[in-house]
Amino acid sequence: MAQPEPDGEQIGKGAASAPLLLCGQALVADLSGALFWPAEQALLVADLHLEKGSAQAERGLLLPPYDTRETLARLAQAIDRYRPRRVIALGDSFHDARAPARLDGDDRDTLRALQGGRDWVWIAGNHDPGGSARVGGQALEVLGLAGLTLRHEPTPGPASREIAGHLHPAAKLALRGTSIRRPCFVGNAHRLVLPAFGAFTGGLNVLDAAFRPLFDTDRASGMAVCVLGQDGLYPVPTRLLCAD
Repeated sequence: MAQPEPDGEQIGKGAASAPLLLCGQALVADLSGALFWPAEQALLVADLHLEKGSAQAERGLLLPPYDTRETLARLAQAIDRYRPRRVIALGDSFHDARAPARLDGDDRDTLRALQGGRDWVWIAGNHDPGGSARVGGQALEVLGLAGLTLRHEPTPGPASREIAGHLHPAAKLALRGTSIRRPCFVGNAHRLVLPAFGAFTGGLNVLDAAFRPLFDTDRASGMAVCVLGQDGLYPVPTRLLCAD
């Protein structure tokens, strides 16, 4: 994932989108956490976790029941920005196998409207292993596209030409006596992991042991990080990253 790294200890000015390069493919990281692939006119999102709120309510944990609505609204905005021919959801699109049945009628209508006139692919995740084609679109285990492999869980080890989700990457950094923790894109020249897109999704620090099979987290050259800030995307020098 090629991107400029700021000099010194300054992060620089954020932007609503940032160009990325993966195995020769030009990509665009969006502030929403989506990834646009211009050559394929494809918008990629990971880990929507639709109906997580209703799943938690069944377990007695009362959360505001609007996560699906908020997530779909943000997805609609990203679709309006890029007008993709296809949308590819990289797994865990629903929080569990019964989540499609719990969709509110208005949210179901919104999803159908977003699917209208474009190809829609649901990659199976560990939360929704049966796929999500019951709500329209095509369900696949993995998708090969223009020499890249799109899947939910990253392949352990030094895999190449891969875009995945699953890990909900987040970056914690300390700067001028304060620390912040935000979702992020993380990658290198061979692979890219997208941040979780869903409203109620948490994040796993990119310095966590789960990322070590994917990137050399002990070396600054082992990975590049692009953080989703409040008002822009920020390429962050890896020397500024902190463990939790």
